[in-house]
Amino acid sequence: MATWEQGAGVVELPDGRRVRGRGLRAGLGDRAAPDLGVYLVGADPGPLPWEHRWVRCGDFRAPRDPDAAFTALREAYDRADAERVEVGCGGGVGRTGLALCVLAVVGGIAPDDAVAWVRERHHPRAVETPWQRRWVHRLPAPALRA
Repeated sequence: MATWEQGAGVVELPDGRRVRGRGLRAGLGDRAAPDLGVYLVGADPGPLPWEHRWVRCGDFRAPRDPDAAFTALREAYDRADAERVEVGCGGGVGRTGLALCVLAVVGGIAPDDAVAWVRERHHPRAVETPWQRRWVHRLPAPALRA
């Protein structure tokens, strides 16, 4: 298996792993399919022709079950070392930014720095709401780290 090449939507984590952030409403287009997708959306986006994890999360919200979100995103982080992993939501900004923040924290970024780090590398409006930002700042960094 192979990881992502540099390109549109691909974020390189502090340890060099690459993850693609994507808005599901835009469709896959001519982009390569992932090996694993973790999607923070209100309803299961499947069936999909690739393996995926659904994290229940409404638009402009934080995940309903933080433990389930951490489990799915930790798997994404672990697999991104050797596979093409993507995270996404409807538009590819707010909830996708939340997912990327978790992955950045697992990779060594402090929770207090994660939103700015993701906004610089993914989208300037990533993590769109105050409650999403609070959710990121409360991430249990030691429990998430490799």
